[in-house]
Amino acid sequence: MISRSTPRTLIALAGLLLVTILIGMTAGAYPVSLNDAGTALGKFWSNAPPDNAQERVLLLIRGPRVLAGLVVGAGLAAAGVVYQGLFRNPLVSPDVLGVSAGAGLGAVLGIFMSLPLVAIQTLAFAGGLSTVALVYLIARTVRGRDPALVLVLGGVVVGALAGAAISLLKILADPYDQLPAITFWLLGSLASIRRAEVLGALPAIVVGLVPLLLLRWRINVLSLGDEEARALGLDAARLRAIVIGSATLITASVVAISGVIGWVGLVVPHVARMLVGPNFERLLPAAMLMGAAYLVLVDTLARSLARIEVPIGILTAIVGAPFFLWLLWRGRHGWSP
Repeated sequence: MISRSTPRTLIALAGLLLVTILIGMTAGAYPVSLNDAGTALGKFWSNAPPDNAQERVLLLIRGPRVLAGLVVGAGLAAAGVVYQGLFRNPLVSPDVLGVSAGAGLGAVLGIFMSLPLVAIQTLAFAGGLSTVALVYLIARTVRGRDPALVLVLGGVVVGALAGAAISLLKILADPYDQLPAITFWLLGSLASIRRAEVLGALPAIVVGLVPLLLLRWRINVLSLGDEEARALGLDAARLRAIVIGSATLITASVVAISGVIGWVGLVVPHVARMLVGPNFERLLPAAMLMGAAYLVLVDTLARSLARIEVPIGILTAIVGAPFFLWLLWRGRHGWSP
């Protein structure tokens, strides 16, 4: 049952998201007023051409980056909520099954082969899905053990293999052209993203979100364990496969367009859980609102702190690493999904 304070919390998070969008549109090396930002937003959605320098900045640079921050941040936070609840562990992130490592391997392979951007993103998307499919196949063949534990261990092994392949390709890559591009992609960035790329990833993200919304109460039951789920008449194995597939589709879609951005799927779901509780029905929208606002704000800092672009993965790690240590300390008192 949703508490009375939950709607107010969600409204406050929506307001916070609106503020971060305005900050993302107006803040930066090139100052833009709120009026100019409002005018440009109308043209952004109508795909009208810019009329001046301010509109070019908003329509071609900041607008796509803010939109990407919204989509990527919300997607990573949603996947983090699912994985943390599914594995009943607050220290789990969306790359626990190797999806980020697989997507990274696909993208690095595309860069190494000097493929166009669309092909690189396609390989990254396929690599993320293929990695998790391999992990799930391993879990299906290993019987007699805790399925969640086997999935995590399989993800560690497959992720390590993908990481080794990435390291090999980095050694073989051209140090003056390919290696810098590989390094920058692996650190995550929204610098060169375009509106068409974000809109192209949206259908897959929506397809991944729909089952999570429809099965929200079943996901609550699944987070209690397989025995409780079976006692209530649920097919735990089938439900877990659907949930993992949906979360993986979301993660692979956003990583394919943004690169590997860590810590968002770890930090944001836990903070959202502290605000609205563990009920998946209210936890999912809260985490998505927070994740979108957080990544838009971090991306604004990434392009504003220095004269050069700071990879967004560095800033998320600076915030996430101390929070991870705090989670370890707080874990002494227990945690319930």
